[in-house]
Amino acid sequence: MRIARIGSAGQEKPAVVAGNEYILVDSLIDDWSRASLEAGAMATVASADLSALPRVAKGSTRIGSPINRPTKVICVGLNYLGHIKETNADTPAEPVIFMKAPDSVVGPNDDVVIPPNSLATDYEVELAIVIGKRALYLNSPADSKAHILGYTISQDVSERHWQIERSGQWVKGKSFPTFNPIGPEIVTGDEINPSNLRLWCSVNDVMKQDSNTDDLLFGIDHIVWYISQFMELFPGDVINTGTPFGVGLGFKPPVYLAAGDKIKTGIEGIGEISNNCVAYRA
Repeated sequence: MRIARIGSAGQEKPAVVAGNEYILVDSLIDDWSRASLEAGAMATVASADLSALPRVAKGSTRIGSPINRPTKVICVGLNYLGHIKETNADTPAEPVIFMKAPDSVVGPNDDVVIPPNSLATDYEVELAIVIGKRALYLNSPADSKAHILGYTISQDVSERHWQIERSGQWVKGKSFPTFNPIGPEIVTGDEINPSNLRLWCSVNDVMKQDSNTDDLLFGIDHIVWYISQFMELFPGDVINTGTPFGVGLGFKPPVYLAAGDKIKTGIEGIGEISNNCVAYRA
């Protein structure tokens, strides 16, 4: 199954993706959110007859974040072997975990706002895991699949000055408003193999990142199991699994985003999202 949310900002409706159309399911569930997922929204929609429900053509309306107000956005750093090499970092013995403000999440094609005076805003294509069932102290990575709703595209925008040069937690460089476009839809695990997906990112139509999730240091199931050892995961929580080589920070000298740039971010089997970079205005 593929699920999405469509409509103007703040007015999105839950939908199921069917080819080149969205089937609106707001008559069946309130939304794609933590509360609705905990109440069995996926099972409700999967068992319903959708044939008579309203349909909207793709491309005719705005796409929102496929999850409404996720409780948490958890990130894994230094999780692609190629990215570790380009940053000259030591290979982590365990996953590097940090948080990102949930309010940074926006629709997949919404604008990315460059913070005031920023000269180091960077792009990062990432495969995002979306949790579907509460997970805490899982016994092994083999238990993880039962707790995953599906996968989507995350553009994990980062401000490197605040992340690196201003000492402290990485969260400071990750949590600016609009710094996490997600979408365009969530694809359930029965439709794709998350451990072998091409993922890419271009800026102004110049390819910057082009890799595969088979380069992950710590795999999908390991990540969910690992995080559950010290944090309870809830339906709708988003886990950004790391970015491959080719980020702006990795160039010599670094090449960062500026107002007017256009980012395209894609993952095989899920789709592509596009974001215009704009300057902050009070």
